[in-house]
Formats: sequence, structure tokens, C-alpha cells
Amino acid sequence: MSETELKQLFEAGLKVRREVLGADYVDSSLAKANDFTMTFQHATTEFCWGYVWDRPGLERKTRSMLNLAMLTALGRTPELKLHVRGAITNGVSVDEIKEILLQATIYCGIPAGLDAFKAASEVLVELGKLPKA
Repeated sequence: MSETELKQLFEAGLKVRREVLGADYVDSSLAKANDFTMTFQHATTEFCWGYVWDRPGLERKTRSMLNLAMLTALGRTPELKLHVRGAITNGVSVDEIKEILLQATIYCGIPAGLDAFKAASEVLVELGKLPKA
């Protein structure tokens, strides 16, 4: 891939990444990167966000729904919290998030589901989408 193509992917990915995850989060991640970790920032921005997320084959809402299920399966709670925010931004409802996590719980196990429900609930309360317990 040429340097120009990579730069185009980075710019496209940066736009999508900021729209889904929020500019503050993305800009902070980039600002905290050093020479070593900037390689990862480029890879994720170019290929995850510029190549995959910017493709026409699936809507962002669907991609968010898939991410919630996969992150539950992987037990990646911090990343799940981030993508719950992104899912809300992409039009996934609280009820849809609940159903996604319930589906994932059945296939991934109760401990994975419990962690996912706790993490999602925490974020949804912070966003004002659920009442505080």
C-alpha cells in the first residue's frame, strides 16, 4: 500500500473513529501515544476504522452490535464500555444492548455476561440512559 493510500485510510479512519468514539477520547489516545505505541494507533485507525468501519457493507449500528457481542465473548470490559458509548452514538437502543448482551451471555457464559451487563449498566447510567441504582 502506498504512503498516499495509508494517509487516506488514516484520515478516513480518524473521521469515523471520532464520530463513533468521540473526538475527546480519540484525540487523547493519539496525544498519549509515543513513538512505540503510535504504530498501533496508526494500524487501528487505518485498518479498523478507515478500512473496515468505513466500508459500505454494514451500517455502523450493526457493526456496533457485533462489537458488543464480540467484546463480551472476549471479556474485554474496558473496550466494551467504550463501545457501549459508541453503540448509543450509532443508534443502538438500551433495549437492543440488553438483548445483545443476553444473547452473548447464553453463548459465552454467565461470568462473561455478568461482566458485560455490569460494564454496560455503568456506562448507560453515566450517559443518563438508565437511572442510578
